[in-house]
Amino acid sequence: MGKLFLVPTPIGNLEDITLRAIKILKEVDLILAEDTRTSGKLLKHFEIATPLQSHHMHNEHHQINTLVQKLNGGAILALISDAGTPAISDPGFLLTRACVEHGIDVECLPGATAFVPALVNSGLPNDRFVFEGFLPVKKGRQTRLKFLAEETRTMVFYESPHKLLKTLNQFVEYFGEDRPVCISRELTKMYEETVRGTAKEILEHFTQNPPKGEFVIVVGGNK
Repeated sequence: MGKLFLVPTPIGNLEDITLRAIKILKEVDLILAEDTRTSGKLLKHFEIATPLQSHHMHNEHHQINTLVQKLNGGAILALISDAGTPAISDPGFLLTRACVEHGIDVECLPGATAFVPALVNSGLPNDRFVFEGFLPVKKGRQTRLKFLAEETRTMVFYESPHKLLKTLNQFVEYFGEDRPVCISRELTKMYEETVRGTAKEILEHFTQNPPKGEFVIVVGGNK
């Protein structure tokens, strides 16, 4: 029986990879990568010569059976995403579920993920929180926002730069302009930035400063 390792990779700063992650990636038979071009640069930097195979949201459904067969045959595989921990708003859940269903051992290494430093750095309560990831693009978006308007725990969202202003406008509309918000941008990278304020203040800031990079939004709960 083989084994699947879920291996976090740096979200920006390459020094955030763990020694154990490097060791595992060197020892496995095959690395499943969201984008082989992106991951290839990471592996080259750490002199990891393990073969790579593309495994992303557009092909993961078709690969599950073949990968389970490999694992049942004794293969040791590692799954990585472009950045952060696999299955957190990235591919990984389907393969992990299939392994669990077939009695194949799965182990997730601790490591980089974007929402934890953003949450801790926000200054908002983090003893209880909900991770929402990306909001629905169209269908169900307003329904979700109306539901979350009553959420009392701190909320964490991911957002892309071209949808950030739309999302902030909706936060003002559904959560209120005085709701506390903290945005972390480009975490661990050269242009890392954290902006704190009310929903209205954060919207004004990014209206004046066009959004660039990857964003984690932390929103205070309804009091």
